[in-house]
Amino acid sequence: MFLRAIGGPLLAKVKQTTGIVGLDVVPNARAVLINLYSKTLKEIQVVPEDEGYRKAVESFTRHRLKVCQEEEDWETIEKRLGCGQVEELIEEARDELTLVGKMIEWDAWGVPDDYECEVIENDAPIPKHVPQHRPGPLPEEFYKTLQSINSESKTEVPAGSSSEPQLKE
Repeated sequence: MFLRAIGGPLLAKVKQTTGIVGLDVVPNARAVLINLYSKTLKEIQVVPEDEGYRKAVESFTRHRLKVCQEEEDWETIEKRLGCGQVEELIEEARDELTLVGKMIEWDAWGVPDDYECEVIENDAPIPKHVPQHRPGPLPEEFYKTLQSINSESKTEVPAGSSSEPQLKE
């Protein structure tokens, strides 16, 4: 019993490599993620509450933070989030934190209501070398998060609309 209490953290499975060139193993990935997600949630508070960007960032960041707080093992965190390795999640979290700062600096939501954008139509054919594929479906986790946001907000859904996410073709 004494050995389990003292040596438990030492007996945890250690990741040897990420298998991705240039992406080193982060031994304290869980703590790093919790720190980054907490910073992101703090910084995003500057963005107006009704902005879609803030809602999206808060939603997935809260979800990921919750998983990191609930789980101790990096393998379980990776499995539950389903968004890659913890080291990749760290890179994403750092990038998002940088983007939050840039969005605040750019004041991306500060467009006046009477602003009119010039629309330029270009009927030129698309060059053959440009791929014209449609992106695949979003991960199931995205729809679960979206559904939880919709149920948490408790806003009225207009008549005739569906709470199911739909992709436009």
